[in-house]
Amino acid sequence: MSRIGRKPIQVPAGVDVNLDNNNAITVKGPKGTLSRAIHKDMQISVEANVITVERPSDNKLHRSLHGTTRSVIANMVSGVTDGFAKTLELVGVGYRANKAGDKVVLNVGYSHPVEFSPEGNIEFECPTNTKIIIKGIDKELVGATAAKIRSVREPEPYKGKGIKYEGERILRKEGKAGKKK
Repeated sequence: MSRIGRKPIQVPAGVDVNLDNNNAITVKGPKGTLSRAIHKDMQISVEANVITVERPSDNKLHRSLHGTTRSVIANMVSGVTDGFAKTLELVGVGYRANKAGDKVVLNVGYSHPVEFSPEGNIEFECPTNTKIIIKGIDKELVGATAAKIRSVREPEPYKGKGIKYEGERILRKEGKAGKKK
């Protein structure tokens, strides 16, 4: 049995969970609304502020979907109550980020600035010119947006310049050894 899949999900006060006949779940909370279609084989039950996910059999597909389905629903409930955030840091001389309206503009060593517009219900914050905070209620979209921004200039292993996640450790390489005598 999946350790994660069998845990019940507690639904906090102020959050509405609706499940229709096609296994589409809608979670509405103070920060917004999320909806997602769940695999038709997963058995989801919503009773008295507790959501449980069960699998119909022990075949490989159902075992793999069990914990994943529970985690996705738990992230939806957590997203509409608290939200999610990822922080990116810019490392390098002259690397900076500015917020222009709802967009974020990056100057990361190219001949032109790179602009990113928020998708869905994503918000950008730039508390300093070397930090970007990506906030939203959909954990998957927040992570995908952070990865997309990071891919503009990934950290390189020699000087460590680039866009990295906060707390990410960049494995450094030694430079060229030079001529041996």
